[in-house]
Amino acid sequence: MAEDRRKRKVRGGEDGPSPRERMERGYAKAELRNQEAREALEPLAGGERPPVVTIGAVVSALVALSIVAGYLAGVEVDGEKPRLAQVLAPALLMGVMSWGMWRARYWAVLGFQLLLVFLIFSAVYGLALQAASVGQVAATLGLLAVSGSFFFFMVKAMARIQMPSRD
Repeated sequence: MAEDRRKRKVRGGEDGPSPRERMERGYAKAELRNQEAREALEPLAGGERPPVVTIGAVVSALVALSIVAGYLAGVEVDGEKPRLAQVLAPALLMGVMSWGMWRARYWAVLGFQLLLVFLIFSAVYGLALQAASVGQVAATLGLLAVSGSFFFFMVKAMARIQMPSRD
């Protein structure tokens, strides 16, 4: 009865590479592509700042200024004026992030990307569960397009900021 059973095809060995060998070759190919991408990057010159980082710095500064301007203009949130700490914390955060991006600092770009991720997730949530009109859907899709593009282009800028200079 045991002789009647069909033999299963054995993977690896004589029939071809083992799963481990295929995985190792895949990692080697990926590392080769990564190395080629790293070599194609140009390090930043002294005082150079990628355009997308400059745009991010300006946007952060404008957000910080708009927070302070809104507070000084007496804007109310849910019918009451926010406390000073509720205004200063985000304004200071955005201001420091703006300064850091203006100086092409990695931590500032990384922080800005974190805010973009929160914005993207919030927009997806709003699109999936709360968009009730065509205008809301269009505005949310526009927000996703802008924030997603910003995020995408900042990845390469971060790689250039983090690169050591080549001799």
